[in-house]
Amino acid sequence: MTTFMWVMVLAAGPIVLGCAIAYGLMTQRRLTPAEEEKRNKAIKKMYHKPR
Repeated sequence: MTTFMWVMVLAAGPIVLGCAIAYGLMTQRRLTPAEEEKRNKAIKKMYHKPR
């Protein structure tokens, strides 16, 4: 009985993890065009700053 439970845990673990990752990827919000532009300006400002 203990062996069966471990098999179930080892089989269900990756399945649950995969479902959680898939859910997170599907519900990830995309940036609006205004947010993308703001992000891009901040990146350019950060990388073109003189040292």
